[in-house]
Amino acid sequence: MTKKILFISGTRADFGKIKSLIKIVEGDSQFETTVFVTGMHLQEKYGYTLLEFEKCGITNIHTFENHTDETTMDLTLAKTIQGLSEYVQNSKPDLIVIHGDRVEALAGAIVGSLNNILVAHIEGGEISGTIDELIRHSTSKMSHIHFTSNDLAKKRLIQMGEIEESIFTIGSPDVDIMFSESLPSLEVAKEYYDIHYAKYAIVMFHPVTTEHDEMQKYAEDFVEALLLDDQNYVVIYPNNDLGSSLIFEAYEQLRGSSRFKVIPSLRFEYFLTLLENADFIVGNSSAGIREAPYYGIPIINVGSRQQNRSQHPSILNVGYNKFDIYEALQEKKVKTAITTTDNFGDGNSAEAFLEALQSDGLWEVNRQKQFRDI
Repeated sequence: MTKKILFISGTRADFGKIKSLIKIVEGDSQFETTVFVTGMHLQEKYGYTLLEFEKCGITNIHTFENHTDETTMDLTLAKTIQGLSEYVQNSKPDLIVIHGDRVEALAGAIVGSLNNILVAHIEGGEISGTIDELIRHSTSKMSHIHFTSNDLAKKRLIQMGEIEESIFTIGSPDVDIMFSESLPSLEVAKEYYDIHYAKYAIVMFHPVTTEHDEMQKYAEDFVEALLLDDQNYVVIYPNNDLGSSLIFEAYEQLRGSSRFKVIPSLRFEYFLTLLENADFIVGNSSAGIREAPYYGIPIINVGSRQQNRSQHPSILNVGYNKFDIYEALQEKKVKTAITTTDNFGDGNSAEAFLEALQSDGLWEVNRQKQFRDI
């Protein structure tokens, strides 16, 4: 009997992570695949990235507009729960697949668990900082099945009381794409986004919800440090969390300068090509902690957003002070060897994911959650 798999995607970041998983499941006749697309994907301000699904040939899509006011993540969560609940009442999926630490993932876990639908959480058991970590761990506890990026994440889930039989270590799905043959050339990526710099660095600076009262000052100092420097920068919009408007206001100072190419969103494969060829990446994105070390790219990690994430010799951590950031920019460290301190897989996450879905053990995981004492 065909199993119905429902993936949920709310941001460009999680789509980059789960794209290879969606595609490989779509190709298996044992499964019927649908993607519930919401969040930033449907906002013009962020490039209306719903189009990326269509470009990838993913056609079985259900869209839901969950955007409310940026200052009310709780209402965004509530609205997503309502829209998803109404959808699953009719579609009746056998499994809901969610990723990471966004409110859309938490909504998927809540709706699934309260409707007796199996929920699979990708990349649970990881640590970061701020509100993201609370959402990630809450999502894991509301999920029945876990696809972890490494054994350390698996260990943390077991420490949280999850049963070992429910955990499948498959690596990080984005690694599948990072070293695949599907990446465009640098010339193609630059032409696509009208980037004419011979040398450049990448900027990705997101709001920190637990530091909202200070975000205006943090954003202004960050931009002032960039303006003091003489490097060319490809600047990618922040996500739509609480405080994003403060970063947009600070970015107004970049208008009119030929050194800054500001882009709402990048296709994941194009982003990877631009990242691999950048001089460095600066900001507080997880891309600087996860993807950049694989390419040996120097990272200037600003502030607390990635606190407690895995570290690497190519990562330089600095505070929010503009002079500290500017000093770090002047170092412009040379590329390091392509090594990481943590193992996030060998690029076969999609195959491991499909193999788990094809196993009887996954479907036999008890919907009645159990807490396993250590």
